[in-house]
Amino acid sequence: MLFVGISAGAAAAHPHVWVTARAQVVFNTQGQIEAIRNAWVFDEMYSAFATQGIGKDGQLLSKDELAPLAKTNVESLEEFDYFTYAKAASQKIEFGAPADYSLEQRQDKLVVLRFTLPLKTPTSATRAFSFQVYDPTYFVAFEMEKDNPVSLAGAPKGCSINVLGSNPLAASDTKKLSESFFSGLSPGTDFGVKLASRIIVACP
Repeated sequence: MLFVGISAGAAAAHPHVWVTARAQVVFNTQGQIEAIRNAWVFDEMYSAFATQGIGKDGQLLSKDELAPLAKTNVESLEEFDYFTYAKAASQKIEFGAPADYSLEQRQDKLVVLRFTLPLKTPTSATRAFSFQVYDPTYFVAFEMEKDNPVSLAGAPKGCSINVLGSNPLAASDTKKLSESFFSGLSPGTDFGVKLASRIIVACP
């Protein structure tokens, strides 16, 4: 179970799981942002861990076989704020329960978790809207896809996306991160947000 296992080890955190993320910002018919669709591809080691003991050896798992695991994962994500943090006009955005979730196993055996995260209250796209995907404990290292990491669905004409990468870590942070491989990160470290890309959606 992906995130159940994560929660048990978070206290001794440095990256143990790597995720490549892609997102789609969904608009309603009134031109408001109403949801973020996430697609997270887990690294090879963790994909193997998550699917061990499921299905028949050597055969790709179906969505139906992975459905119970998908449900467990999205439910456990609530504890971690879905690793998705958004603001509109500097105000924190609250999300509702994930919908349309699934797990799939690709031909290369990597596992992909897909889910739609609805905003509790749709927000105007003309306000400064931004979001980040990261684990504050940095137990899970998220990285946005290099090519087309974010798309828009149903956006009004003229809307745009800007993906801002993270700034290089200071030398002292790089040293702390290297040392954490052996000692774990101390409480309060904020490598997750420091290393997270910021996605800004702007509409006229």
